[in-house]
Amino acid sequence: MTAAAAGQQERAGRSTVARAADVLSFEWIKLRSIRSNYITLLAAVTVTLGSTVIVARAVAAAASPPPGGAITALTASFLGYAEYAVIPVSVLAVLQFTSEYGCGYIATTFCAVPRRWAALAGKTAVTGTAALISGELLAFACFWLAQALLAGRHRGLSLAQPGVTGAVLAGGFVLCACALTALGLGAIIRHTAGAITGALAAIYGAAALCLVLPSPWKDDLGRFTMGFAATQIVALHPQRGLLSPAFSMLVLAAWPAAALLIAGLVTARRDV
Repeated sequence: MTAAAAGQQERAGRSTVARAADVLSFEWIKLRSIRSNYITLLAAVTVTLGSTVIVARAVAAAASPPPGGAITALTASFLGYAEYAVIPVSVLAVLQFTSEYGCGYIATTFCAVPRRWAALAGKTAVTGTAALISGELLAFACFWLAQALLAGRHRGLSLAQPGVTGAVLAGGFVLCACALTALGLGAIIRHTAGAITGALAAIYGAAALCLVLPSPWKDDLGRFTMGFAATQIVALHPQRGLLSPAFSMLVLAAWPAAALLIAGLVTARRDV
């Protein structure tokens, strides 16, 4: 290889890194410059922590500890989190695409980043990172808050106990998986109302539908839904008949992966 060819290859490598950094910076500026995002997240955190307090106090006030069914000292930490954190964050993820389609700014985005896969990857990286960090912080906050209330009745758990730290970390990942699934559906559907409906159907509706099915269909189909998988990975004693926590984590990761893959294929084939 000649010196000129080597220099050209090095410049191309630097150019690729620079373009990737520009795309990430571009998406991060758009995410953090919208004031309603902060207001929505603040409201979600406040309501999530408040509902965690209510659930933990109810569990602590019970005459006897939870029998180990659906509500335990650990899962009580995530009952509010499963709704009041997941829903608003999923809606914000949907809006990362649908808001630009709605106002026509998507053409500017694709003009600045002609490679559609790169644009999708930038939104995925920024949204996923923000959701993962927020999810982990909120998951640990909910856990510590709930266990502090339960400790007064000697029903609390410690992160030092086997499986607890992993369950809390997995709970934070749930928010990231839901957000990225919603992001992919937003890119596929392009309309806010339809994408939000599709995201909620994927996150909650599929699992709820399986609950009304007779056995063994309920477990046979439910194990592949996000709701069942999330329940398995945050439980100290996973439910029998469903996938193990490790395979449930793979199921949970497969949903956003499939949504984003389809979104990339669809977006690359469209004019806009």
